[in-house]
Amino acid sequence: MVRGTLLPSTSEVELVCLRPRTGLIEVELRTSRPFSCCPVCGTASRRVHSRYLRRLGDLPWEGIPVSILLQTRKFFCVVETCRRRIFTEPLSGTVLRYSRRTLRSCEALDWITVMIGGQAGARLARRLGLLVSGSTLLRQLRCRARCAPVVAPRVLGIDDWAWRKGHRYGTILCDLESRRVIDLLPDREAGTVAEWLREHPGSEIVSRDRGGIYAQATRLAAPGAVQVADRWHLLRNLSEALKNALSPHHRLLTQAARSSMGEVPGVVTSPQPSVPPWELRASLRNRERRFSRYEEVHRLGQTGASHAAIGRQLGLDHRTVRKFLRTETFPEAQRSPRPGIVDPYAEYLDRRLEQGCRNVSRLWRELRERGFTGQLNIVRRWLRCRRGYQPTSAAAAPHRAAPRISVRQTVWHILKETPSAQTYLEQVYQASPEVSVAAKLAKEFFRLITQRDLPALTPWFEAAKTTALAGFASHLTRDRDAVEAALKLPWSQGQVEGHVHRLKLIKRQMYGRAGFDLLRLRVLHTA
Repeated sequence: MVRGTLLPSTSEVELVCLRPRTGLIEVELRTSRPFSCCPVCGTASRRVHSRYLRRLGDLPWEGIPVSILLQTRKFFCVVETCRRRIFTEPLSGTVLRYSRRTLRSCEALDWITVMIGGQAGARLARRLGLLVSGSTLLRQLRCRARCAPVVAPRVLGIDDWAWRKGHRYGTILCDLESRRVIDLLPDREAGTVAEWLREHPGSEIVSRDRGGIYAQATRLAAPGAVQVADRWHLLRNLSEALKNALSPHHRLLTQAARSSMGEVPGVVTSPQPSVPPWELRASLRNRERRFSRYEEVHRLGQTGASHAAIGRQLGLDHRTVRKFLRTETFPEAQRSPRPGIVDPYAEYLDRRLEQGCRNVSRLWRELRERGFTGQLNIVRRWLRCRRGYQPTSAAAAPHRAAPRISVRQTVWHILKETPSAQTYLEQVYQASPEVSVAAKLAKEFFRLITQRDLPALTPWFEAAKTTALAGFASHLTRDRDAVEAALKLPWSQGQVEGHVHRLKLIKRQMYGRAGFDLLRLRVLHTA
C-alpha cells in the first residue's frame, strides 16, 4: 500500500471523477491495467468478459467520509485446458476479495481496534469519518490479524495474570532481551506451560516468581534451562516469614512501643477522635464473633485437623487459621479510628458548650470563620455523639492514645533499619533473644540479596537452621539453584510485571468483550 496518495493504488486504478454527495464524497475509479492474470494457471488475458461496479469505503478526507465506486472487470482465461474459464480481475493492492473497504481503510481500522478496542475504537473512527460499529471492528480483527510464529527466546520471563483475582488466572511469557510479550496462555497450569515449552524449545534462562507451578513446568519441559528466582519476591517472602516469626510476640511489641512512646514512627498522639456509640457496639459484636472463631480454631487444631480443613469448616482463609494457631493469646484487631475533620476544633467546641451555646448553626458558622471546611450536618452529628457519652469540661486535657505498632510496621523498621525506631527495636531485642536472632538473620539476608553477595548465602543457611526463620530457609533450600542464579544473573521479573500491568489496562478497556483470542491479539500487536 502506497501512503500519501489520492488513490488507493495508482498502479491498479485510475480516477474517473469526483462527486460531492450529502455527507460524503463519492470517488469513481476504474481499473487501469490492460490485462489480468488467471489466478489458477497464471496466464495473462486481455479478453474482457464483463464489467461491474463495487462500492467500497475508503479513508476519510478531512473527516468527511469517502465512498468509492470501482469499475472492475471479469476476464476469459485463454488457456483451453484451464479449469477456470472466467475470473475476476484481482486488485491485491487496492481491495481484498469480497471486502467492502479498501486495504488502507482496513489497516487503519485494525490499528484503531488493536490500540483502544471495539466500542472505543468505533467512537473514535466515527469522529474521524470512518463509519463502523464496534462488533465489526472486533470481527475484522479476528479475521485479519494473524500473530507471527512464536519463537522461544533465549531469556524467558514467566508470570501469571488475573482474569478474575482469586478465581481464574492466565500466563504471560516475555522475551526479556527484546522486552516484549511473545505469547499468552489461558491458564497457569503446569501442564499447559510445560506443553508450550516443549513446542518452543530453545530457552536457556527462565526467570520466574517464587511459585512452584512454573518451576515444575520448567523442570519437566526444559530441564537444561537455568531458573532464576525473582529477587523482589525473595525479599517479600523474607518479610512474610519475619512477620510470622514476630506474630506470637505482639504483646511484647506493644509494651516496647509504650515504653519508647514518641520515638516510634506511627504512634498515635493526637486527641482521641469521637466515635459514635453505635459504632462501639458494632465493634464489640465483631470482636465477640472473631473471638469465638479463634477459640473454635484452637479446638479443632487440637484434634489434628489441617489448616485447610479447619478453614473449609469455619469459612476462614487458611492463612487466618495459621495465624490463629500460631498465637497463644487472642490477637486483637489493630484498628484505630481515624480522626475526623471536626476533631481539631474539639477544644473550642467543648469550651463553647460549657459557656451554654447549643445552637448548632451558630457553632458551625464560628468554625467556618476558623477555617473549618465541612458541612453543618457533620458538626451536628459530632456534637450529638459528644454530648451523648463524653464530658464537656473545658479543663479536660486531650486524651493521649495508647501507642500501638503493628507486626508489619516492626518488620519494616527491622529490614530498613529506620533510625527513629532504634530505641524501640533495642528494647524488643533485649526482651526477646529469639526476636533478636531472627531480626539479625533477616537483615543479613536482605543485605546479601540487595548486594548480590553469593558467598554469604551458604553461611546464612547454616545459621538459620535452628531459628524462627528455619521454615523460610528450608523452602529456599529446595529452590537453591534458582536463588543462587538470582544473585549471579541480572535478570528479574520487573519488566514482566510491567507487561502484566499493560495487559490489565487492555483487558479493562475491552469491558465484557475481552475474550482470550481478542485479548491475545491486542496484547501481542501493541507490544
